[in-house]
Amino acid sequence: VQLQASGGGLVQPGGSLRLSCAASGLTFNSITIGWFRQAPGKEREFVAGIRWSSGNRYYANSVKGRFTISKDVAARTVFLQMSSLKPEDTAVYYCTAAFGLIASTVTDRDRWSFWGQGTLVTVSS
Repeated sequence: VQLQASGGGLVQPGGSLRLSCAASGLTFNSITIGWFRQAPGKEREFVAGIRWSSGNRYYANSVKGRFTISKDVAARTVFLQMSSLKPEDTAVYYCTAAFGLIASTVTDRDRWSFWGQGTLVTVSS
């Protein structure tokens, strides 16, 4: 299983950024692919997830209305479009995947089985 994250960088407050996660080696039928983030000195937290087969989307309350998760089936890639970015969104963002998740379990870090490398997002003026 490989999850290749990309797209991080430096952006000003209020700006936008799009992260990509290219997935391979997975059985896509029952997989959920998502994003967690970890800020310095803080726990890794759930950001968003998308169930591949149904397209159901899940978001942390802190990013609802600002972030959108989507998928490109042909490219086997998940995107995280981040808008209205705030300094508190600064973190290393990790792409992750798991089988058998439901809405009540997506925020549990221990339920996610596969992790990619992180990509740093810095929101600063």
